[in-house]
Amino acid sequence: MISFVKYILKIALILVVSASLLDFIFTKVYETSSERNKIQHAINGSKNNFDVLVLGSSRANNHIVTNEFTKENIQAFNYGMSGSSLEESALLLQVMIEKKWNIKNVLLEVDLNVNSESFSDGTRALYMPYLRNQTISNYYKSSENFNELYYIPFYRYVVYEAKIGIRELFFSIIKRKSNALQNGGFYPLTNVGKNMKYDLSKYAPKANKNYKKIKDLCRTHNINLIAITTPMCKNTVNMNYFKELKKMYPEINNFEDKVTDDKYFSSCGHMNVNGAKIFTKEIIAFLKESKNL
Repeated sequence: MISFVKYILKIALILVVSASLLDFIFTKVYETSSERNKIQHAINGSKNNFDVLVLGSSRANNHIVTNEFTKENIQAFNYGMSGSSLEESALLLQVMIEKKWNIKNVLLEVDLNVNSESFSDGTRALYMPYLRNQTISNYYKSSENFNELYYIPFYRYVVYEAKIGIRELFFSIIKRKSNALQNGGFYPLTNVGKNMKYDLSKYAPKANKNYKKIKDLCRTHNINLIAITTPMCKNTVNMNYFKELKKMYPEINNFEDKVTDDKYFSSCGHMNVNGAKIFTKEIIAFLKESKNL
């Protein structure tokens, strides 16, 4: 019986040591990588200066063409991320501020994403290699499985294997660049959608604590926050949603109807690159007119 217990303890020790070693290796690799996604680009990259910093979900990522700002000699980068919620946007902005980035304007997409205070599992995964970072650990301390993720060696890499597992580790080691950071962070959609419809009847504007965090961060650090809605196709049901959103948050600038022709959309909720260019020019003109640039 004693020998059996010793055997079990030996196996347990080997597992703990192996998990700790793997955790160390994975974390070290990710701490030296800045080419794979926008989160590690902000955490591991150098200090930046931006006239316009774009935050939001795919409706920012696919809609704001960074090169249109560059043509106007405006320093800009699109940090919008597909599937991202306002929770992840708030944390990303906090990381940038603590790294003492100089940010004049934050252009924040706030429309459909304001309806939920939940997180994006896929985007949260990209923060997990940096969970020992005090800012990030403090941010996630109230999460349901924080203790397991923080204290159990290698556990976070197992849970989020699809995003930060061995495949991503390999690409980080060989410094393979991803398309996330190309085109100034803008991700173009090239196809023209068909049979496009979207029903906003299930949505109703809600008070959102993460949007408040972003507003508070910008106010505290003298960053001009410009909240916007972005276009939907003309077959969208209940476009009145955006008027209700404006009533709840009067500071939001409504642009949902600036582009409506189907030929400028990839899907009802996402413009293709041609629509995005038209929309971005509208945004630049608005920023200049309002003297934000």
